[in-house]
This record gives sequence, C-alpha cells and structure tokens, in this order.
Amino acid sequence: MSFQELYNKHCKQGHHYTYGTAGFRAHNSVLDTVMFTTGIVAVLRSIYLKSKFVGVMITASHNPPEDNGVKIVEPHGEMLVQNWEPIATKLANSASAGFTQLESALKAITDELHIDTTQLACITVARDSRESGPRLLAALRAGISVFSNVKIVDFELLTTPQLHFLTHTLNSSSSPSTVKESAYYDHFISMWNQLTQLHHVTELPFHLTIDCANGIGADKVKELIAQAGSVLASSLSTVNGKTDTFQLLNESCGADFVKTNQTFPANCSPEPSQLYCSFDGDADRVVFYYMDDKENKFHLLDGDKIATLLAKLLADLLHQCGLSDTLNLGVVQTAYANGSSTKYISDDLKIPVSCTKTGVKHLHHEAVSNYDIGVYFEANGHGTVIFSSKFVETIDIALQETSKTNKNKHESLLSLQLFSQLINQTVGDAISDMLAVVATLSILKLKPEDWDQCYHDLPNRLTKVIVPDRSVFVSTNAERQLVSPEGLQAKIDELVAKYPKSRSFVRASGTEDAVRVYAEADTTENAIELATKVGEQVKLHD
Repeated sequence: MSFQELYNKHCKQGHHYTYGTAGFRAHNSVLDTVMFTTGIVAVLRSIYLKSKFVGVMITASHNPPEDNGVKIVEPHGEMLVQNWEPIATKLANSASAGFTQLESALKAITDELHIDTTQLACITVARDSRESGPRLLAALRAGISVFSNVKIVDFELLTTPQLHFLTHTLNSSSSPSTVKESAYYDHFISMWNQLTQLHHVTELPFHLTIDCANGIGADKVKELIAQAGSVLASSLSTVNGKTDTFQLLNESCGADFVKTNQTFPANCSPEPSQLYCSFDGDADRVVFYYMDDKENKFHLLDGDKIATLLAKLLADLLHQCGLSDTLNLGVVQTAYANGSSTKYISDDLKIPVSCTKTGVKHLHHEAVSNYDIGVYFEANGHGTVIFSSKFVETIDIALQETSKTNKNKHESLLSLQLFSQLINQTVGDAISDMLAVVATLSILKLKPEDWDQCYHDLPNRLTKVIVPDRSVFVSTNAERQLVSPEGLQAKIDELVAKYPKSRSFVRASGTEDAVRVYAEADTTENAIELATKVGEQVKLHD
C-alpha cells in the first residue's frame, strides 16, 4: 500500500495527543492514529541513531482493560529521550489533522534532523495481554511499513521490562539474530542462583504469593519460576493469572489497587507472617504486603520500603568491602514518598536523599547524574537501582586485588557485582525487583515483620479527582506546591496546618484526566479527612 492508503486505513481525525510520562495512553478506540505515527517515529529514531534497535511497547500498565497505550524504548533500554517527545506528539497531532498535515510534518522533521529515510531502521515490538493489542499492533506495523528498509523483531507478548531488557541486549550482542526471549530468563536466573548460593540460601524465610493483576506478568513469572529451580519453585506461587479473560485485568487486584486501597487483592487468602506482592498490568511495578499474627492487620511494603531495604543492603556491602567513601550511594524519591521513609534514610542509614518530579524518567536522570549507586523507587513500586561505569570498574579492580587475600571482602565485592546484575537497570521491573527483594530478605534473614519494623509509615491516603482539564493544575518544587489554579495552594496550606505531622499536595495525573491528591498525617482518620477536604477544594477550583 502507498503511504496515503496506509494512513486512510489506520488513522482517524479529531483527537489531540500528548506524549506523557508513560508515552501515549488513552481509551483504545482513539489510539490507531497514534500507533501509526509512533511506528514512524521509531523508524526515524533508529535511523537517527545509525540503525540501532529502538523498541516500541504497546501497553497501558495499571489502567483499566479498555485503555491502551504505546511507549518508545531507547537502544540501551531507557525511555525515549525527552527532546524527541515533542516530535512524537507533533506527528500524532498532524496525522489527526489530516494526511497532508502529516506528510508536511514528516518532511519538516526529516529535513531538520537530516534523516535519510532510505537508511536501515531496526525496530523491536511487543505488547501486553490487552484485547485491543493485536489491532493496535497492526496500526503500529503499518506506520513502520511506510519505510522500505526496516528490520522488525516482534517479540509478541512481553512485559514492558522484558522489551526494555531485550532491546538493550540486541544492541549489545555481537549476533542479534540469536537473541530470544529466553535471554531474559537465562540472565536473571543465573544472577539469582549465583548470589543466593554465595550466601548459602537454601530456602526462603517465608512463602511469597504473587498477585499478577491478571496481566502478562503472570505468564512470564511462571516461566521464570519453572526454570529457576527448587528454592524459588517451592516458595513462590501466583494468583490472579487469567491473562485470557481481558476484562479482569487490574480488576480489584494489582499494584495500583493494593497501594491505593491498602488492602489485599481479590483471590488472596492471607496467612499471618507470609509475604505477598502485586504486579501491575505490564509488570513494571511491584508492591509487597503481609498480615501480622497479632491483629490480622494488612501492612503495606511499598516502593519506599523497597528502596530502604535495598539501600540498607548496598550500604552494608559497601562498608564491608571498604568502598563507602569511594562509591557514593543515594536514594531518589518523589513527593509521594512517605515522610518517615525520608527521615529513616537520612537519619538512620545516613544516605543522601534527592526529590524529583513524578515519573521514572525524572528519577532515572537524577540517579544517573548524581550517584554511583542510585536507588530510585516511586511509592507506587516503580523503580530500580542504577550502577555507574565507575562502580563497575571499581568493583572489577577490587575483586582482582582481593581474590586471594581477604575472603570476606571478596564475598562482599562479589555480592555487589551480582546484585547489580540481578537488578534490571534499564527500567523498573516487577520480576527483577521481586527477585532482588527476596534475595535481600534471605541474605539479611528478615521476615516481613522485621522488614516493616525498620520505620513506621505515617498514615496516608492517595485519592483521585476527575477534572475536565488537568492542564490547569500546574505545580513546582518537585510537584509539592501548586502554582495554579490561583489560591488553591493557600487553601491546602490552611488545611494541612490543622493536622499534626501532616502534609498534602496535588498534581495533575500524567496518564488520565484526573488530579491526584496525596495526604499524610499522624492518624489514619486524619489522613483520610485531610485527603477528602483537599479533594473538595480541588473540585471547587477545577
């Protein structure tokens, strides 16, 4: 088909698109056009980067089943660089205006960036388990097919982190044609086995039940468990794994449901002192939780708890091998981080803390720019740990120097090296993060209650207010204060002043037409009341 024939088949007019913190995301019925243009953008990006593999993932993560979305993955597994987001947005909105406008916008971009569209482009694609995925994939591939010299590797059904990892692997491999999905399992199982064997872990100190949100992570974590061996196979089980029942995706289950409602998901029968975790729909975030044996009460172990647990182990290992002053370790958080976690990291662990805007691309940049070991997790469970080239070189040299002279130091150095490879550094990965947490708890011999006792969260609530125009809610100071609507921040400040140990902030959602309201205070009742009253003020100002 010609360019125009492909456009006529897949594109609709009249919708406005914005490339947000998680790419394009909306109800699936309006996404064919943006899928088509995202295929074009991915090809342009690959050619611009001298034929490197660029990934495209079709997913809407924790959103309802009827939604979908698409995001572009850089050659090393990072999210699309920010200066290309306006290009993606421009092409999508040009296509929504008409074929002539799209053709004109494409020519302007290729001319400005000096892109020769006859050059080879290499693209990886994958999708999650949503019902609309196959149709939207067809639109994406149609956009890619506008160009004649393209190599496509279609991994079909993957988690988002798997596509990030495999895109990076393809670009790093001397024989890309041999890279299969199995490379993901082989790598992380190998790192898990080596790290746990080094620390003589023969069984876990708990049973872990994984709520898979009825998403693609269910199939993939089952595959990993099946290949991993007896330690994991005997201690891990899954629930909510109906990937073929589309309407159940994220329904009363999954990381976002558990975090927001602070309760156990559907189909979970909790037992005291056992550990539980929930993935989201595309398995790029994870939260943990348990029920205590005294009051049978739900306890959430969210992204803040994950960050502090991993940071503690890494700080201990750095100290044991004498590199605390050589390699700088830091934790990156957002405004959603619980105030108690920030205080614990700074005062007890003595580790620096940075605060950035919401969105892993902001946390990732801060971690890479400022730390040799950068631990970053949003409170919702989306995050990872980044290790610098200086870290890699320092550990390699130290291992060579201590292999025969100091057994304990050598084991600490080797633990750091293996841990850095057990973490999926390309992006937050529910499966990889789950393995890292379980390994850490096993090495430190901690049960869920022990982990939870490191610090006590201030009671908090995160709520959502649907608004007609989220763009009027503009924030500053790492999204902790509102600039507009005028007067709303003053109202929030007045409310906060009425509750002990409290704070609250409002920010526009990056994925839907809504405003997020976060509040914490000295008691659960006060946190709920504060969140409710701030939400009422939002409604008055929308």
